[in-house]
Amino acid sequence: MEGEKQKRKKYDRGFILEAVKEAQNNGSAAETARNLGIHENQLYTWKRKFEADPENAFPGKGHMKPLEEENRRLRRELERAQRERDILKKAVGIFSKDPKRYSDL
Repeated sequence: MEGEKQKRKKYDRGFILEAVKEAQNNGSAAETARNLGIHENQLYTWKRKFEADPENAFPGKGHMKPLEEENRRLRRELERAQRERDILKKAVGIFSKDPKRYSDL
């Protein structure tokens, strides 16, 4: 059937870690991939990600690595500070136009 998209299989963190460990112990990623029924390139990708950051590899859907989470938090803080700054700029502009008018406040 033309035009239908294949759904991607989703694997949990435990399965991925076991697959990577099996490939490392076995010495053959291709054989491990065949035994697990996954594509060889997928296993190589998982191995690369695990070797780059074993502690935080494969955080799962909806979870972020600590640095990504901090980056997101800091971006939100920056946006808030910029909005506050813009409001203060407008207020200064309003109050500086006619200082006598606002002296009673």
